[in-house]
Amino acid sequence: MLTLQTELEGQVASFGVVSNCIRELGYHLGGNWDYHKGCFDHVLCQEGGETIYIRIPFLVTEGELDDHDASIQFGTPYIIKHVVHVGLDRDESSLLDATGFSQFQQPIDTDGKIIDKNRWIHAGEVAVEKLVDCMHAQQLLKSS
Repeated sequence: MLTLQTELEGQVASFGVVSNCIRELGYHLGGNWDYHKGCFDHVLCQEGGETIYIRIPFLVTEGELDDHDASIQFGTPYIIKHVVHVGLDRDESSLLDATGFSQFQQPIDTDGKIIDKNRWIHAGEVAVEKLVDCMHAQQLLKSS
């Protein structure tokens, strides 16, 4: 995992309006969200079974996440790498995968080693900058 130092950290915005920029730039709401916190994920690179993401965590400071008017405060963005199996599993669950009952395989590594760190830090900073620019263009960002 590589943490990024950006101007986004600590900023507050409306969840519903931020969602427009998030979708426009190819981010999605990460799977481990709840009504009080979550993260936005964006794929920076995907090759074979390896995927490098930028993840932007946030806390809900007012309202609940499913509310368009909820206020969110951004945390520290970071880069992560997931490594997954490519092809069929050869264990006891492979029959379930082949028959369609098990849709996803377990990752080999959910926090894989990132090579060429400077490249991915730069790519992450550029991705965050694009998000900040979009939100500034829509006047969504407020300093906390």
